[in-house]
Amino acid sequence: MLVKDKLEAVLNVGLRVPSIMLLEVLYRWDVSSFFQKIQRSSLNNNPLFQYKYLALYLHYVGYILSLVLLTLPRQHLVKLYLYVLTALLLFAGHQVSRDYVRSELDSGYEGPLYLEALSLNRFSTALIAQLVVCTLCSCVMQTKRIWLFSAHLLPLVARLCLVPLETIVFINRFAMIFTGLEVIYFLASNLLVPYNLAKTAYRELVQVVEVYGLLALGMSLWNQLVLPVLFMCFWLVLFALQIYTYFSSRDKPTSRERLLFLFLTSIAECCSTPYSLLGLVFTVSFVALGVLTLCKFYLQGYRAFMNDNTMHRGMTEGITLLILAVQTGLIELQVIHRAFLLSIILFIVVASILQSMLEIADPIVLALGASRDKSLWKHFRAVSLCLFLLVFPAYMAYMICQFFHMDFWLLIIISSSILTSLQVLGTLLIYILFMVEEVRKEPVQNMDDVIYYVNGTYRLLEFLVALVVVAYGVSETVFGEWTVMGSTIIFIHSYYNVWLRAQLGWQSFLMRRDAVNKIKSLPTASDLQLEQYNDICAICYQDMKSAVITPCSHFFHAGCLKKWLYVQETCPLCHKQLKSQSQPANATAAPAQDILPANPNPAECFPSFRPWLGLANPLLALWPTLPHLDDLLPNNLTE
Repeated sequence: MLVKDKLEAVLNVGLRVPSIMLLEVLYRWDVSSFFQKIQRSSLNNNPLFQYKYLALYLHYVGYILSLVLLTLPRQHLVKLYLYVLTALLLFAGHQVSRDYVRSELDSGYEGPLYLEALSLNRFSTALIAQLVVCTLCSCVMQTKRIWLFSAHLLPLVARLCLVPLETIVFINRFAMIFTGLEVIYFLASNLLVPYNLAKTAYRELVQVVEVYGLLALGMSLWNQLVLPVLFMCFWLVLFALQIYTYFSSRDKPTSRERLLFLFLTSIAECCSTPYSLLGLVFTVSFVALGVLTLCKFYLQGYRAFMNDNTMHRGMTEGITLLILAVQTGLIELQVIHRAFLLSIILFIVVASILQSMLEIADPIVLALGASRDKSLWKHFRAVSLCLFLLVFPAYMAYMICQFFHMDFWLLIIISSSILTSLQVLGTLLIYILFMVEEVRKEPVQNMDDVIYYVNGTYRLLEFLVALVVVAYGVSETVFGEWTVMGSTIIFIHSYYNVWLRAQLGWQSFLMRRDAVNKIKSLPTASDLQLEQYNDICAICYQDMKSAVITPCSHFFHAGCLKKWLYVQETCPLCHKQLKSQSQPANATAAPAQDILPANPNPAECFPSFRPWLGLANPLLALWPTLPHLDDLLPNNLTE
């Protein structure tokens, strides 16, 4: 059953790809300009020009038929393809019969077949071909009445009976007319099938909408048609045909630089319509998903799929590509301009993939450094991936600077890659500190302060970059062209990437300062008190050579208690409120759930805005540059 289900899934996608290919062809074909060329060529008597409006109507009918084929249920779609295959087989049988009759007329031999080797060879070949066609037609139509498809055997039977060649020509025509009448009878008997299907589909759609609503209907169609996989397969077929066409028309080998240009131009050729652009978007999403899956597998092995993170599904990269393409008018450009603009957009998409890889690797690397796992292979995988994320974004920024003139817009585009390298550097520094602490077998003094300063440094850099983008966007809005969409995006970007970061960073600083003041206000335990206490720290479970005493008479390491106070203001053992000496006696501490963590994450503090924040790094920081991406294109490009 598993193999059958997979085969049905493959058929469900593969049989619908031609309908999207037909939509692509119909979109690219300009019927009006086609008939204008005929008119300019003084071929007004051409039947195509005479029936111009009929062809226009057929053009729109083609759209409707393509959409019907796209949404047809799988079982009916299989039947339709089987009927088309049967028609093609009958046409092939007609062609074989016609070619045989022509060859016999050209030879002029009317005697017995066994007396001439060439005539017997032609007869045997035609007979075998017709028997294969009849057998395949009966198998495809699932019927034992093979005589329904045997009309094209009549010329062969007549030739075997030594019928004159002129009569065989009329017998061949009769066989063709008989087969055509069979096809017409079959179509007439199934004339109401499309109407009944449409009626049934409309009734089911109305019932689903009344019971579950339009959203459920859309989700059901999305799952049944498997649109992401369908558009990805369509685009891959289109891209493969483009590559094949290029290499089949060239004899000379292609250089490495030429291959890169060929790759970009082929992608540009395959995103000139809305259908091919959607195919490219879903293909990029699946490629990003594959890369992120390989990243998780490289770090954790098969354990990565047991607790799969639903945040990294590749959709962020696909949506980023779609918005950038729509905002810059990608499909309206010439091929050469589209290729250069795609190089910039794909750079942004790759930078977003690298950022998602860092989001996957960062907690795993830090957890590995803080744990006591001594597996060298695990540490090698974590460090090697971090080194890749440290070097490759910088290399990407260097390479794009070689192709384009360095200016402020290009600096904004490559800023995300530079910040990714800086974040990886901070992760590696914290990992090294954890490993040093593990080698020393004792806690490093002020470790949390060092980690806080490392994290705060690259967060400050992110804040400054976001602030620069907002400042430039505001200046463009004030002194340049003002748009509602641009102003809205700048406002959203200012709130989430500037205001929230500044507010949360300041709250984090205040919390750390309050925690330090509370620790300083607590008395330090003497050697005698530690000897009498004779216990371990209840937070880190390590022996205490020095400790502070809470008002509830509990002993803790000063550093451990300070880390605890970043999260809660209660005693870890008795949960009694801890007040610093600077606070009044009647002051009440804030509840634990209202206290923000030491290094707050906007996505964690505001989970309902997670989709916005997921797009903020790769997209919102670059949004003011979108109308100006074409400024990076070389000025000497020819149309």
